[in-house]
Amino acid sequence: MIIEDYYTRLDGPEPLSALDLAEPDIAFLIALPGAEVTGDGHADLRDYIEGRPAVGRRHTVLRRSVDGDLEMVYGVITEGDGQGTGSFSSVALISPDKRVARYQAFFHPGFGMFPLPGGAA
Repeated sequence: MIIEDYYTRLDGPEPLSALDLAEPDIAFLIALPGAEVTGDGHADLRDYIEGRPAVGRRHTVLRRSVDGDLEMVYGVITEGDGQGTGSFSSVALISPDKRVARYQAFFHPGFGMFPLPGGAA
């Protein structure tokens, strides 16, 4: 799945390599507690990636689904110490060139489908 590859790159040593998996005119929405990040194009996505704190964050996908050109995942976020900080669900519309054309992600620290690593449900 392209969205899983995107997260692997985003969480890896070269987070900006995730841009290689996005269309140049990607449109995105990332909904975080109390804030939304939206953008159009590589420059906006680059700004978001570069603005993320370097905390050793990892996206761990627990469930995945593909329906034609739509990829959907559900997972948890863990920090460098392995402690879960919340859950996320993401959807990506994949272009004919096998890149992310549109991306929508939701993160919530307090509600999830499964217990978080390190404790809270």
